[in-house]
Amino acid sequence: MTTHITLRDYSLAFPVFKGSARSLKKTIVRQARSSLAPVREASVGGVLHGAAGGGDTVVVQAIDRLSLDIGAGERVGLVGHNGAGKSTMLRALAGIYESADGLLQVQGHVHALLDPQSGMNPELSGRENVRLFACRLQYDRARTTALERDVEAFAELGAFFDLPVRLYSSGMTVRIGFALATAPRPEILLMDEWFLAGDQHFQDKARARLEDLIDSADILVLTSHSLPILRRWCTRVIWMEAGRIRFDGPPGDVLDAYEASQNIRAVDFSP
Repeated sequence: MTTHITLRDYSLAFPVFKGSARSLKKTIVRQARSSLAPVREASVGGVLHGAAGGGDTVVVQAIDRLSLDIGAGERVGLVGHNGAGKSTMLRALAGIYESADGLLQVQGHVHALLDPQSGMNPELSGRENVRLFACRLQYDRARTTALERDVEAFAELGAFFDLPVRLYSSGMTVRIGFALATAPRPEILLMDEWFLAGDQHFQDKARARLEDLIDSADILVLTSHSLPILRRWCTRVIWMEAGRIRFDGPPGDVLDAYEASQNIRAVDFSP
């Protein structure tokens, strides 16, 4: 079956508890009362306030009735201010967040570059984390050894490669996390902008590795505040606002409109 992503009237909301709602006793009492009375909710600017909870909780509407299709060969960029729903969308596509409200269908093997420390055990050494990663991917001994050598050479950790990850600096963590995250070759690649971290030497080194990974994927979905990166890598850009699509189209059209509305200047932070 052809690689694709489909959303139809898809919504995703999160309950947020206020300080007064964190008591276990209050939570139990509130749940008991709410089971005896109907719950009424009022929508206010994307935030739902729960009446039955006595104002102790609010429900944030992160994605609001979103419908779109992404097909094989597309390189889709997500743009918008913080809180627009971009990273939430990536996590929903990756299966980290789930919702029964609407349809979300992803056909193809998915790999997500969302957090440089994702899946790493800080108590294990860099080498041990590589072997653990290889085990999750069901690599045989030869592929595991090749991966270990590749990550060791790319991350340039020296003696730290055999020390616990908790002793690493933030830059070291990004380097080994990047090396591991870019090892698989998925059909659908989801990428948050954490890969922009690191010094200039790291970014120069990472460019070829990252572009090779992107070229090998059937579908790329990328979120970034760097508009030049979106112009360079994407064939389509979706401007998100309050969990909805404001503009979906060619990168030039969408990003020009976005820049004009925000009155911002595009700065190139690309590696």
